[in-house]
Amino acid sequence: MTPQIMLHRWTASAQALLRIVVALLFLQHGLAKLVDFPHMENIKQVFSVFGQMSDVFRVTAGLIETIGGVLLAAGFVTRGVAFVLCGFSAVAYFIVHAPQSFFPALNGGEHSVLFCFTTLFLAAGGPGSWAIDKS
Repeated sequence: MTPQIMLHRWTASAQALLRIVVALLFLQHGLAKLVDFPHMENIKQVFSVFGQMSDVFRVTAGLIETIGGVLLAAGFVTRGVAFVLCGFSAVAYFIVHAPQSFFPALNGGEHSVLFCFTTLFLAAGGPGSWAIDKS
């Protein structure tokens, strides 16, 4: 049995594990914006670029990340949720990080880039195993 065949049998489980870990990270970021747990020092500063609307944008982002994280973790409407989170991460990158520098390593946008492309993968590839969705 070749290594490729041996690893292929774990593809759906690895995909599910990726989905669950990414979902828990989205959930953590969303809860930090909504209820300040876990406490993240610069959340209000990041949203201050929106002026008087900063709280509205912070709560909206927190809801998208929290609800999206829960749905993604459960594997419910995975492709649609992952697609929304992919777009959300791309917008977050270009609004918050890209104006500071072209390079994600310099502008602090690595998380947004990774979230964007992992959710793009999940939108295209589906939830893997251990999901309410089966496709």
